[in-house]
Amino acid sequence: MTGEAAHIDTSEAARARLGRIIAAALGEATVLSIEKLSGGAIQENYAVDVETASGRQRLVLRADAPSAIAVSHGRAQEFALLKVAHAEGMTVPQPIFFCADPTILGKPFYVMRRVAGTAAGHVIVRDDKWHGDRIALADRLGRELAILHRVRPPHPDLAFLPMPSVSPALVAIEAYRGFLDSYRLPRPALEWGLRWLERHAPPLAELVLCHRDYRTGNYMVDDSGLTGILDWEFAGWGDPHEDIGWFCAKCWRFGANAREAGGIAGRDDFLRGYSAESGRRIDPGQVRYWETMAHARWAVIALQQGERHVSGAEPSLDLALTGRRVAELEYELLLMTGP
Repeated sequence: MTGEAAHIDTSEAARARLGRIIAAALGEATVLSIEKLSGGAIQENYAVDVETASGRQRLVLRADAPSAIAVSHGRAQEFALLKVAHAEGMTVPQPIFFCADPTILGKPFYVMRRVAGTAAGHVIVRDDKWHGDRIALADRLGRELAILHRVRPPHPDLAFLPMPSVSPALVAIEAYRGFLDSYRLPRPALEWGLRWLERHAPPLAELVLCHRDYRTGNYMVDDSGLTGILDWEFAGWGDPHEDIGWFCAKCWRFGANAREAGGIAGRDDFLRGYSAESGRRIDPGQVRYWETMAHARWAVIALQQGERHVSGAEPSLDLALTGRRVAELEYELLLMTGP
């Protein structure tokens, strides 16, 4: 199978080809099954069960969705980011290999170890059985983020990441405004929000490796706590307050709005872990700024996701429902930027 494909090839012949690639990394291997996992609005994830000489191994294969948004990294870049995070000692799925050859499954992909638990945000914020102590989880997630923020430019394995020459906030605003200028309908509330963000943008300062989607819904937990931090396709050089603001933003609390750190605990519990691990002083005003930016950014992404459905490129109820969230994000943005 060659060329672009809507989904990966899961035929018997494709499983045999995949088995030979996996064998080069893990030793003799037989692919028992490839099953598409739920979630992954921007990329596709597949559960891959493999029989090896040391027993059955549970893996995840990650490939491009049939359509995507422009700011998402390709799989080669995302795999490189995952390797850097793993090498730094973060709790992430172990990366195994990247395959650029489209004749194996129809498109490039990478393979990593599968971690246990759930990433469903609406479940995590409501059901304590999935993560044990909430405060301990928030503290742990703060510490994990601080480990990531130790990575500074330049980095030999991340040369593909662009270096901002101005404030990362201004870089983001320019990108969002460019999308809105080309969008088929006016969005005055978003334009208002972007102008507010432009007027209050922080100057170019310390740059660190930001995850840029560090939130509830993008980490896995089981009944004992954190098992893995996922989804590295947006990572780049940025302001450390950006990731903190994204994690604490109201739009990522899944309705548990009183618990400001991702819907799981108070923000002080999250920031305590971050500060203890990093030794960095957190500016509450900068966190608030990046929380405001989070709502503008998520609104733009939601518009882009909705367009994937409306355009017919990828008909999907999930994408259509995401597009319907723009109005509530705009409303929150107006509240955050009003008098």
